[in-house]
Amino acid sequence: MGAVFSVKQHITSTPGVAGGKPCIAGTRIRVQDVVIRTELGESPDEIVKAYPHLTLADIHAALAYYYDNRAAIDEQIREGEVLAAQVKNKSRPGLLDQLRRTGPDDAAISP
Repeated sequence: MGAVFSVKQHITSTPGVAGGKPCIAGTRIRVQDVVIRTELGESPDEIVKAYPHLTLADIHAALAYYYDNRAAIDEQIREGEVLAAQVKNKSRPGLLDQLRRTGPDDAAISP
């Protein structure tokens, strides 16, 4: 009798989870998150070390999904970058930014 193999579904898209974007199954880690980490120079092994609940197969499945759907995932990444820039442009300077702008003659802020 031959061996029986089961196939694990590594990538899912669920409405209401991570904006419906494709994720590693059972997680909220998006395919685009894996892609961005690899573009920043991380290897699949390094990504697994950062997310020990993932397997190397999960990471490779995310990358395979990306290469099969590159235009859509690249567009999702671009949309995220545009949204982040819009939010940053509309926000006021944070406390650290305000503190960095104070000169040597300004009084220190006490707790």
